[in-house]
Amino acid sequence: MKDPRQQALAYVQQHEEDFLQALAELIAIPSISTDPEHKDDVRRAAEWLADRLHGLGATQVALFDEGVHPLVYGELRAERDDAPTVLVYGHYDVQPAEPLAPWKTPPFQLTREGDMLYARGVADMKGQLMAALAAVEAVRAAGQPVHFKFLFEGEEEIGSPGVARVLEAHREAFQAAFCLNPDAGMHDRDLPSITYALRGLAYFELRVYGPAHDVHSGLYGGAIHNPAQALAELIAGMHDQNGRVTLPGFYDPVRPLSEEERRALAQVPFDEEAFLAQAGAPALWGEPEYSVYERTTARPTLEVNGLLSGFTGEGSKTIIPARAMAKLSMRLVADQTPETAAQSLRRYLEQHAPPTVRWELIEMVGAPPAYVDIHAPQVQALAQALQAVWQREPLYVRGGGTIPIVAELQRIGVPSVLTGFALPGANAHGPNENQHLPTWLKGIRALVHFFYNL
Repeated sequence: MKDPRQQALAYVQQHEEDFLQALAELIAIPSISTDPEHKDDVRRAAEWLADRLHGLGATQVALFDEGVHPLVYGELRAERDDAPTVLVYGHYDVQPAEPLAPWKTPPFQLTREGDMLYARGVADMKGQLMAALAAVEAVRAAGQPVHFKFLFEGEEEIGSPGVARVLEAHREAFQAAFCLNPDAGMHDRDLPSITYALRGLAYFELRVYGPAHDVHSGLYGGAIHNPAQALAELIAGMHDQNGRVTLPGFYDPVRPLSEEERRALAQVPFDEEAFLAQAGAPALWGEPEYSVYERTTARPTLEVNGLLSGFTGEGSKTIIPARAMAKLSMRLVADQTPETAAQSLRRYLEQHAPPTVRWELIEMVGAPPAYVDIHAPQVQALAQALQAVWQREPLYVRGGGTIPIVAELQRIGVPSVLTGFALPGANAHGPNENQHLPTWLKGIRALVHFFYNL
């Protein structure tokens, strides 16, 4: 009897062109979620994926419409009832293709040039989604080792506004041992990666009020506390000279980096000079006891995203403004939450805001950080799969940003494992978005190994 794993790998090799054709069909649908004129195209892409799931033999296929665009769901059960359940995630919406002039190929036509594929969404993330579906198809044909559930959303590029409602309304349907999310990437063609942590987010608007209305600075200056100055002083006190956040209790919940993690993160290629050059800043800044990579992925932050107060037009106008406002955001790490971060900020303001002004803190959006133990069975199963194909141990990396779906799944008890096969020069969201074809095909084979390793 043939080994199902080898049969599945052979199936991948035999159907490479079929997989590319399917990817081309999905690419051709301009599912631009941010543009109302493409709302029908987004739904058409959802229906295409639903048909694809039906073709694989999936049951319970449905389009959930609690958000702006449909969320595609389906189930594909293995023969063994006690097999683990994997929730396969992907988003089928894409960014607009504009500006069109720099594109050297039609953005919604999959174009192959040598080993490269070009099209909008080929990296982010229709290509990654279809790699996962290709692996599912292969193991389905050879002997399915796990139960599959599918969650394909059409709102990721606009912040996933409907995902929380869908997951809450259909919580039981999305229960799984974990979620496979291929919406990450690789540091190089020869460096497969597993993202085991993402930072969370807490976003605020801080308003400071002074006089009831703008007043003459000649008549009131020196006697009325300027709210712009009070806000600037408050913000200036939120960090010490080394970039450490000074809010009371801010770091109390933070899970410290283990020595094992620091050794693993030190293996991730990171060019500090190139990083600085890309930012165009005069010098690096931040906690000196952490590397730049650690600062940007494994440490919490507090940033000023915007400031507004008083007269900012042409010419001069001598006033004390009535109010000042700052937009503030925090990137959070395990085990912080948006709630604990907000408490720290409020305590700081209560302790340091002068009685000469009034303040108001508005909590806007928040997402908890995501973290999975690299020793967890599903992570190790993926690591072994990547090693089987690339013939080297994968990198364990942390992401500095926030992926909304990861946090939302975490809320209902489903952890995520993130990988992906897009490369740093993929130009996601930009012109000439691309995917290295041999890496994409390796990714499909790695996911086949992964499903059998489970």
